[in-house]
Amino acid sequence: MFERVKKAIALRLGRISAEQLNIEACIRQGMKVGRNCHGLGAATIDYAHCWLIEIGDNVTFAPQVYLLAHDASTKRHLDYTKIAKIVIEDGAFIGARALIMPGVTVGKNAIVAAGSIVTKSVPEGMVVAGNPARVLSTTEAYIQKHQEKMGHSDLYDENWTIGRRISPDMCRQMSDQLINGSVGYVK
Repeated sequence: MFERVKKAIALRLGRISAEQLNIEACIRQGMKVGRNCHGLGAATIDYAHCWLIEIGDNVTFAPQVYLLAHDASTKRHLDYTKIAKIVIEDGAFIGARALIMPGVTVGKNAIVAAGSIVTKSVPEGMVVAGNPARVLSTTEAYIQKHQEKMGHSDLYDENWTIGRRISPDMCRQMSDQLINGSVGYVK
């Protein structure tokens, strides 16, 4: 009881986020989360079956990822809801608004593109995209392609981020440089 009151006060004082409380609740229910994970607080986690979710080390989640360990499409007809584990292995990246469905394993160092609906497991070291998600390339080939592009693209250091309080002039400059579909890279 005292711990709940303490957390409620910390939440009101801005010392802990509502997202962090949600993650802690899922972990208490049995969800496994490795070390050095980023962005999980911005994900929607299937709390009703969160103990079926396992996340490895060094995993990054972009905003609004869905981790769904159940599928109620069977409930009306069978009186049972389909459930299965979700496993996200070490070093994976899950893009914004990707949906990971029950029974999916995202392999080590795999990349799931933004907006993908992942209904089948993603092999280690692969990039997937689409609805349903399909393999596009290896992670290694994807990274190599972008390393080559960086040689003739605009590069921006940490000062060009909100975290470092990018100035309005810098925002305009970046916007002016990235025209007609050109791509830049920010640290």
